[in-house]
This record gives sequence, structure tokens and C-alpha cells, in this order.
Amino acid sequence: MKTKKRQIVLLMTDSTRQDMIGCYGNAQMHTPNLDALAESGVRYDNAYSCQPVCGPARSALFTGMYPHSNGSFGNCIALGANVKTIGQRLTDNGIHTAYIGKWHLDGGDYFGLGICPEGWDRAYWYDMRCYLEELTEEERVASRKKETSRKNIPADFTFGHRCADRAVDFLEKYGEEDYFLTVSLDEPHDPGLCPEPYASMFDEYEFPKSPNIWDTLEGKPLYQQIWAGANRCSDRDKVKIKVPGFFGCNAFADAELGRVLDSVRKNSPDALVIYTSDHGDALESHCLYAKGPVMYNEIARVPLLIAGPGVPAGAVDKNPVSHINLPALIMEYMGLPVPRCFEGESLLREVYNPQIRINDYVVTEFTRYEIDHDGFGGIQMMRGIFDGRYKLAVHLLDPVDEFYDQETDPYEMENRIGEERYDQEKIRLHRLLLDWMNQTRDPFRGYQWEHRPWRTDLGAPTWACSGMTRQRENEEYEPRQLDYSTGLPMRESVRKKDPVSKKR
Repeated sequence: MKTKKRQIVLLMTDSTRQDMIGCYGNAQMHTPNLDALAESGVRYDNAYSCQPVCGPARSALFTGMYPHSNGSFGNCIALGANVKTIGQRLTDNGIHTAYIGKWHLDGGDYFGLGICPEGWDRAYWYDMRCYLEELTEEERVASRKKETSRKNIPADFTFGHRCADRAVDFLEKYGEEDYFLTVSLDEPHDPGLCPEPYASMFDEYEFPKSPNIWDTLEGKPLYQQIWAGANRCSDRDKVKIKVPGFFGCNAFADAELGRVLDSVRKNSPDALVIYTSDHGDALESHCLYAKGPVMYNEIARVPLLIAGPGVPAGAVDKNPVSHINLPALIMEYMGLPVPRCFEGESLLREVYNPQIRINDYVVTEFTRYEIDHDGFGGIQMMRGIFDGRYKLAVHLLDPVDEFYDQETDPYEMENRIGEERYDQEKIRLHRLLLDWMNQTRDPFRGYQWEHRPWRTDLGAPTWACSGMTRQRENEEYEPRQLDYSTGLPMRESVRKKDPVSKKR
């Protein structure tokens, strides 16, 4: 009997929203390779990032823990010292792991430190610092300018092409081994460098406008109105979404991933292939730009495609799924136990049968965009939850929360947070969200998340909040934690706080 190889290829791009991939309905985007991947597997229509920012999104994907749990809750904030990546976990179980591309989890600047983290193959480690150090000073500066694309640059000048080269080399050498390979492109993220024909492919193209282009954020949180700025006062009828560099680089990224997919088919035809993006981009929806502390579909919802042996071809899954489901999927697919500290259930059963629904809901969070930049609103505490129809977003530092019914309002135009007819659903989701914050030991939890202006059914807040002790259960790599009241190994990780501990 043939033994199944344990092989996974995870492909990523940066800032790619769903409708920038042809299989999600916009064939003009020119993404034939990812479209073909979708035809051979499952396309997920309601997949969400754990935090729609580059680093935090990746932190959840590669640790199995939400950003607030792994410590990397903003760009340029390193993972916690006691947090293990799936690369470390797989390597320790005899699986060859390689990470090629953007990492953003070492606490360095945008480009990283150029140092391979524990558990990954050093011979293939290639973050953006590694790329820049291959260039002359003049080339480095050129690599950060949009205008460089107009100089008919060769493909091999770009980060994406060099990442794909290394991935193809890995597959040619190790395609018969058990392995986990990540290929994480920075493209199509700004500056969006790409060669011809991609550099000019979208010069005349205008991205279609959805109804929420006309959402000027009345009745929405104040921070969103500040973020939108003058866009709210602009003539929305005259808005034209023309970003040829972004869309051209998006098509170029597809071509580079196509090179990797060709090599997978040649060298590892039985590998499981996963494609996703860290987050989307507003592109003028809700008068906003880029990404930030919202759960709007254009920003927090991401493309997700999975194909491989036994995966139904051409399937579409509309259930809510999350990046947090993927690390557990990877462990299970490799035949390994899912670590106790992982905060998402494996999606694998649903991959093989999209009629199965793993998640009752998915959660997206936001703490801050970045440590290094004072812009982007600074700290913006959001916790949001989506159950497939209803979406609730709670904004700790803003008096206005959000509630949307996607069945009647698919473009999230009407904030229903103040409408009594939705009270039952709002409160249900709110309770689930608070329970999730407790279960995942959210360090930012407190009575303020519960006592919102629209929760008129609650009594007064208490200083004790839930009054529980919640200790970490990351026991695969560290000893069981000790109970504060006894000094002995804890018997239960969650228990009522001992009154003795309040007398310090």
C-alpha cells in the first residue's frame, strides 16, 4: 500500500482582496493560475483574517494563536518568547519546513531582520531584508519606488520572482520528502513593482464600483469618519478606482505563483496546496483606503483556496472560516496532534466535505496598526464576530459599535446597532464574543467590552469582572503552570479566582 506523503504548500500574497482574484467573479483581474487552483479544489467565500494587518495576520497563521495571544498584535511587534511557530512544531516531528518570503514577525522593521527563526530551513530563508541585501544602494531605492515599473524592469529584479525561484528549487530537490513549504510574496503590496506586460496591463482599467462606495459613514463610528477624511465630502459619483500598478502587480503575483504551482504539479502532484492573502484593501469602499480596524468584507475577508488529493474540485464553501483554522488543519493533515494552545479547530473535515460546517462563528480583532508609525489612528481596539449572516463589531474606544445583517445588507451600508428588532441577535453575538475573549485569555478584556451603550439589559459593572483565573496551556514545550494559591501544578486552567490571592 502506498504511504501518503505529508506535503503542504502554502502560498500567500499581500493586500489581495477577494474580488482581485478572477474566480471570485472578476475575470478582468487576469489571475489564471489561481483561478485554475480554485477549479481543482474548494473556494471559500467567507474566509476572514484574524487581524487585517500584515504582521498580526501572519502571526495567527503561523502560530495557531490569535494576535492578542501570541503577542504580535501590531506590525513590528515580535512574537512572544514562549510562542512556537508551526515551522518549529513540524520540524520537531521530522517534517522539512521552509519559509520563503515576507515574514514580518521578528519585531524588526517592515523588511525584517534577515535572520531565520528557529525551526525553518536556513538554506531557504529569504525575507525582504535578504532581498534588499542582494541589491546595490541604487537598486534598493529603486525597489521602493512605484515609478520603477515604468522602466521596463526584468522580472528577476522583483522580490516575488526571486521567492518563486527559491520555491521551485526547493520543490525540485525535496519534492519526494515530507515537507511544509510557505511562499509568502509581498506583491501586490505597494510599491507594486512588476515587469511588462503587467506594468501597463491595467493602464485604462477602472475597477467596478460597489454600492458601498457611496457609504459616507453616517451612523458609523467616529474613527471611521476621521479615517475617511475628505473622502466623505467628495462627489462619490465621480470616484474612479484606477490603480494600474496595484492590479498589474496582482496579475504578476499570480504569474509567479503559477511558476510554483507548475513545479508542484511536476514534483509533488499529491501535495495539498493552500492559497490566501493576509487581508484586503478598501479601495474607496465606505470612503476608506488601505486596511485597518474594521470587519468590512473588503478589508477583513480574504481569498482562500485549497486543493489536493480528495478535495472536491470546483466546490464553493460559503460557511464562515478563518485563518485560525489553518494551523490546526496543517497539523492534522501531517498526522500530528493539534496543540492544546491552538485557538482554532482544524478545517480539514470541511475541506473534504464542504457540507460540513466547522465554525459557528469567526472572530476578527484589531489593536493597533504598527508600533513604528504614529499614523493609522494609533491604538484602535476592535473585536468583531460573524456567524454567516450577522456581524457585530465592538469598538472599545468609540461609543458607536456596529451590527450588520448581510442577508438584507450585503454591502454593510446600514449600521443596525440601535435597532431593537435585532436585540436578540446582537446580544447573542455579543455574549459569544465576550466568551471568546475569556477563552483565549485576551489581555485587553475588561468590563468595558461588555457594558456598551446599547446593552441596556445589564446591571452595573464590577471590578472583579468574571472573577476567573485563566492560565496558559502551552504544555508541549513548557511545564504545566503553577497555581498561585498553592504553588503546585494547576489542576484546572480556568477556575474561580481564589479569594486568598486578593489579600496581597
